[in-house]
Amino acid sequence: MAGSSTRVILAALAGNTAIAVTKFVAAGLTGSSAMLSEGIHSLVDTGNQGLLLYGLRQAKRPPSEDFPFGHAKEIYFWSFVVAIMIFGVGAGVSFYEGVHHILDPRPMSHPMINYAVLGLSILFEGGSWWVALREFGKTKGSLGYVEAVNRGKDPSMFVVLFEDSAALLGLLVALIGIALAQLTGQAWFDGLASVIIGLILAVTSTWLAIETKNLLIGEAACRHVIRGIRLILRGEPGIERINEVLSMHLGPDDVLVTISADFRDDIPAGEVEQTIERIEQQVRTRYPEVKRIFIEAEPAAAARGAGA
Repeated sequence: MAGSSTRVILAALAGNTAIAVTKFVAAGLTGSSAMLSEGIHSLVDTGNQGLLLYGLRQAKRPPSEDFPFGHAKEIYFWSFVVAIMIFGVGAGVSFYEGVHHILDPRPMSHPMINYAVLGLSILFEGGSWWVALREFGKTKGSLGYVEAVNRGKDPSMFVVLFEDSAALLGLLVALIGIALAQLTGQAWFDGLASVIIGLILAVTSTWLAIETKNLLIGEAACRHVIRGIRLILRGEPGIERINEVLSMHLGPDDVLVTISADFRDDIPAGEVEQTIERIEQQVRTRYPEVKRIFIEAEPAAAARGAGA
């Protein structure tokens, strides 16, 4: 999973760096507001990929006395920062630049440069998008794309996919805006395209922020994992009642599970220990992402009191 995420991010980083430089040069030569917004967009995306790579590296740090569960949540934090940057820098600057150009429209010069740059950008951005989509397709299985994002626990994967999708849509908007400005002679179409690009980035960043926020504050494991663990527990004759199964993602492939179960009163302590060990082995075998399991033998009445 981590290797796939790194490949996706590196592909996007290489593409966005080259595209950002080209767009800024084109914006300077033509005076296009939409092209300037696209340059800012690509620059923000480049910085975002750098943050995601940093987050992946930080997440690999081993546990310590101050962080006994490790640093896997670092990737969630930096993914949230990326969402904030897309909104604050990308969307904010694009919207401002677009409004400014609508209020004070200025005709473009050398529009063919814009078309050439946008065409190449669509080609390179499309390549990066295809890599991200292909890797995301491997992890989503039979789920739909929206459902896979909602259930996904590796934000570095779908953050890049979201960024590239927004980038492609923004490029098409910029292309239409520039073409309308040239064909009609109304320069404000260029500014309108910049405003629309800002709105696209705002929507993208809001969705990313919601998804990463859930993971950052402690989202549970997927429901099929919890159901599977409950089935394993029900298969143990020594367990009389399952009080609760709680879980939390500490990282994309690092799940913490705590189990409270009421064991039969007539079984010896040694058999309880064997049952717990057997449960842990089955859970880890079936769900390798579950790295930590804590099982507590607790009467049902005591568990209800603790929950209250």
